[in-house]
Amino acid sequence: MNSRSNLTGVPAVLTGWLFAGLIVLCLVLMSPAALAQAPEPPTDPTPAIQTPPPQAGDAEIKTRISEIFAEIATLRRVTVEVNHGVVTLGGEVASSAAVTRAEEIALRVNGVVTVENQIERRLAVEDSSTSIFGDPSGRLQKVYRALPLYGVSLGVFLVIVLFGHLLASWRSFWRLILPNPFLVELVSGAFRIVMLLVALIAAMNILGATAMMGTILGGAGVIGLAIGFSVRDTLENYISSIMLSVRQPFRANEHVVIDQHEGKVMRLTSRSTVLMTLDGNHLRIPNSTVFKAVILNYTRNPERRFQFDLGVDAADDPVAAMQLGLDRMKALPFILQTPEPEAFIQTVGDSNIVLRFMGWVDQRETNFGKARGLAIAATKDALEEGGFTLPEPIYRVRFDSGVEDALKSTKPAPGAAARPPQAPPRPKAPVDTSEAADVAADNTIDEKVAAERASSKEADLLDEESPVE
Repeated sequence: MNSRSNLTGVPAVLTGWLFAGLIVLCLVLMSPAALAQAPEPPTDPTPAIQTPPPQAGDAEIKTRISEIFAEIATLRRVTVEVNHGVVTLGGEVASSAAVTRAEEIALRVNGVVTVENQIERRLAVEDSSTSIFGDPSGRLQKVYRALPLYGVSLGVFLVIVLFGHLLASWRSFWRLILPNPFLVELVSGAFRIVMLLVALIAAMNILGATAMMGTILGGAGVIGLAIGFSVRDTLENYISSIMLSVRQPFRANEHVVIDQHEGKVMRLTSRSTVLMTLDGNHLRIPNSTVFKAVILNYTRNPERRFQFDLGVDAADDPVAAMQLGLDRMKALPFILQTPEPEAFIQTVGDSNIVLRFMGWVDQRETNFGKARGLAIAATKDALEEGGFTLPEPIYRVRFDSGVEDALKSTKPAPGAAARPPQAPPRPKAPVDTSEAADVAADNTIDEKVAAERASSKEADLLDEESPVE
């Protein structure tokens, strides 16, 4: 058999035709019933207001319209004239809505061809005030009848608001589900606002004022959007405060560098990060800047490495100079033995070889700046005692051949006095260097930060119990 069959044994061509026919049948069944039937001619609706018999003339039309206007308080002063089915309306009414209403009623009466609306609006104060405020007695009567409904809606509103306030004030509950105090304040306040909106919506639904509720919510949304655009920098700073309070990138009293700002951390507020600089000054950095900044933390790892460069003469042995300097650094009591000090050749210049020395200190016990300075002085003395020359910059001066020959031929005058011998150098007076050699850690800034934190009542978002990033 040349033709292929499907699973049921039906040829593939027949299967394709059946499938196409099924699609056409579905399209026919899904088409609107109006396509299968001819459209019926439209019929005029029966007028809502009927005149007496169809043969009624202008007098009957005028009587019918006048009787209708007499039953409507706002249209009692409207005059009606009818001529060959053309209705002319005159008189005065209190509002533009009454003018339109009178014309619509007249057009609905059977036999009316058209309406000439010549009604004028009265501009009296009492008419306008009545259209705005209505009948005071009727309004008071409606309010009196609606008092139970108002009471129910007010009760629902107060119950929901009170429930939201009590739950928002339950600090232990929020601290149980949120990681830090800042989020507790933020989420609890947002929850209180949400419950207030829920209470307002529920009360307005009971009163049936859903249209007003939509208007209020729409207006609040537009106002919120406008405020969001106007205070977007403040919102960015506030969101950064939330992220920093969650991440906890540093602790209080840690030595950090935020971009180009260095100091000890005092506190993290909802707007800024407060540092005390190493000069003892207060520095506030916006949290939006802190969140995006590169933060260098010196306190997180108490062991800190320093480095300095010393040069020796190009003719000296740099390896021997490195070893001599390392031996002297290892002998210093404030230099850590683990990790060990290191040294290597940094550069080779025209007249010297620059060596770089590195050592480690414990910042909790050692003043970093003093330790580095004393290490430089001790290494320099060791190299000089070992016979190494710390060269100064050398400048080569070249002269023209005539100037050089003139200098060589110059001889001292016969009667010139000889230079007197130089006096021997005076012995240096002994100096007490115990204070300068003291490399104990300086805790002055730490004490100032602790005193400031103890005396200040400003909220701090740094939580010692929260995990550090």
